[in-house]
Amino acid sequence: MYYPKDLETLINYYAKLPGIGAKSAERLAIATIDFSNEEIIDFSAALKNAKEHLTRCSICGHLTDKEICDICSEPTREQNLICVVEDYKNVFAFEKSGKFNGTYHVLNGLISPLDNIGPEDINLSSLINRIEHLQNPELILALKPTIEGEATTMYIKKILEDKQVKISRLAYGIPIGAEIDYLDNVTLEKALEDRKTISE
Repeated sequence: MYYPKDLETLINYYAKLPGIGAKSAERLAIATIDFSNEEIIDFSAALKNAKEHLTRCSICGHLTDKEICDICSEPTREQNLICVVEDYKNVFAFEKSGKFNGTYHVLNGLISPLDNIGPEDINLSSLINRIEHLQNPELILALKPTIEGEATTMYIKKILEDKQVKISRLAYGIPIGAEIDYLDNVTLEKALEDRKTISE
């Protein structure tokens, strides 16, 4: 199909977004064109600000616009209870459930030898550092049940086996291959309640 060049460029950018196919990209591009000039300016500013200001929390690695995210700085949170997740989308999923009052640690990836991703390529060193400064720390490993998730789980268990850390993992009620950020609140709540200890 023929599109004006500028529209085609806009469609191609929307098509880069996950879960957006050709038809959806076209609809989004046309909807954006229908924005008022003021809305376009605000939309552009929102994109620019998000790109420039969002960074990783210096403690947990979660997405934030501050040095320390709101979760890590919240005094009512159980600081010694850490839910370890693959990426910040998983944090949003748990927070929507409203059932977890600990903190998080975002690995920003999983160990995957086939993809040349080793322990040094993900956010593990800061997790070990956090644990060493906590009393009676407990980790909940909330990693997806894939080969990469299992490899990361076993590695964390091994490197912490001499550090007196209680380690549990989400119950296997989560469907195999499921993405945590797509699960409903009830499934997440049940997985948290039924977590199993794998090291103590």
